Amino acid sequence: MLARLLMLIEKRWEPANNNMKNTSLTTIEILKSAAQRYPDQEIVSALADESVHRYRYKDAFTRCNKLAIALKKLGIGKQANVGTLAANHYRHLEVMFAVSGVGAVYHPINAHLVRAQLQFIINHAENVCLFVDLAYLPQLELLADNIPSVKHIVVLCTAEQMPAESAFDLLCYETLIAYEPLCFEWPSLSQDSPSGLCYSSGTTGDPKGVIYENGSTAQHASVTGSSQFHGFDEWSVVMPVVPFYFINAWGVPYAAVFYGAKLVLPGCAIVPENVQGLIETEEVTHAYAVPDVWRRLHQYLQKSDLPIDSLQTIGAGGDPSPLELVKAYAQKYGVYWMGLWGMVETSPLVSAASRCPYIEQLPEDERFQKQASAGRAVLGIEIEIFDALGRALPHDGKTMGNIRIRGPWVAEGYFSEEPSENFVDGWFESGDVGMIDDHGYITLLDRSKDVIRSGGEWIVSVELEQAAMQYEAIDRVCVVGALHEKWHERPIMLLTLRPNMAFSEYRLRKVLQQQVNSWWMPDAILVVDELPVSGTGKLKKIEVRNEYRHYLLHK
Repeated sequence: MLARLLMLIEKRWEPANNNMKNTSLTTIEILKSAAQRYPDQEIVSALADESVHRYRYKDAFTRCNKLAIALKKLGIGKQANVGTLAANHYRHLEVMFAVSGVGAVYHPINAHLVRAQLQFIINHAENVCLFVDLAYLPQLELLADNIPSVKHIVVLCTAEQMPAESAFDLLCYETLIAYEPLCFEWPSLSQDSPSGLCYSSGTTGDPKGVIYENGSTAQHASVTGSSQFHGFDEWSVVMPVVPFYFINAWGVPYAAVFYGAKLVLPGCAIVPENVQGLIETEEVTHAYAVPDVWRRLHQYLQKSDLPIDSLQTIGAGGDPSPLELVKAYAQKYGVYWMGLWGMVETSPLVSAASRCPYIEQLPEDERFQKQASAGRAVLGIEIEIFDALGRALPHDGKTMGNIRIRGPWVAEGYFSEEPSENFVDGWFESGDVGMIDDHGYITLLDRSKDVIRSGGEWIVSVELEQAAMQYEAIDRVCVVGALHEKWHERPIMLLTLRPNMAFSEYRLRKVLQQQVNSWWMPDAILVVDELPVSGTGKLKKIEVRNEYRHYLLHK
């Protein structure tokens, strides 16, 4: 009798087949929901002809339906890789959502890459279709005989703007979708179905691709758009200046749409005059770019005395945040500088120095230091530091170690590649050296390959660079390790100057002496005409290191 009673109790609490509806939150569901919840919220685009395009979330979703039907007619189905070479504008946004919505893979490509890397990425990804801005079509035509997987090339323009002749049999975007129905039955996709593909910069070899999933991308949008990170809502006006090809514009477009923010897309107009103009005319509250963009905007504002009154928060990543800029934006413009961190392998953002009571209550200098850091890991993300033997190190804000990351939108390997040593026991080895304090704030000291090893001690090139930027005559600076007969490596500093500014090496060394250890002082300071930067504005330090690696040996 007792046995039967226990059996009945177990059966009573045995779960049903599934009490929750078996559906997945996918990327197209983000836009679909936004079109229903925030139908009249604006999407504003600055276009190449200097016009401004405006429409609403519900218009964007309708056009995505039309594009989805056109994609199916072109034979683009599940897991087909679809590339883009385009600026940030509304047509590109439609491609982003519609491609992943039909089950294909959205693949933004950096059109500013050298020809060999552009060809490698298109072929490695086996893109079957490319959506291209008119401005980038000439670069693509140079590859006409060398990208065999590409079956369709769609130009993101109107019929009137189509080129008269081309090396390709081109399709016009607006013609492609013009007569398609307004509704589409979106396929049911699992959360682990692929939605996107992004490639690393390839600074240490061939670029490597990472596949993103529908579920992980939606999770990323949900968490990063929340108060833990960006803090978006319907009153936010969000402008990703960072290009879409830079890891899906750091995921900002997905997060902005998820939370119903007004979205401002600056196209190719990322010169300071246009950035300031869009901030003012569209009343932008949140804007995102690499620090160099904000440095140049600050210089422009100093000369022009124009306002950026609506701007509340700057998100800066891709390069270290210069302390003097964090301070300048706070004191001159009342703008909160939020350091961000992420990589292609983390799809993309994993930590941020978001505004919070802890930061606000710190003394000013400490507050700026925290804002310039990589911030704290967001929900679901673990970030730890390890020594060379793989042992976890304390979070005391002093101990340096190699940074590893894991979480729901962190990759476990590279697209179409053999297993990599970058992925260890479920962790991604970021290649960064840093510290974590007892509040969880991460300080990135350097890339492991950029740390200068001098006489058995470490010299952090980034700290030297930030110290040098305190000298007002300097425009950009790069510190690399050069081989040395006695010390193995010693730092040398290369810099460019701001126009019409006098420079004194003696004064620069005085500035450095106040901020860094005496044995960190560079063995050589060289003024150069320019420093190499990528299409996203990041310094190509490996090129400088390769060129000057033997400089001290040959002096």
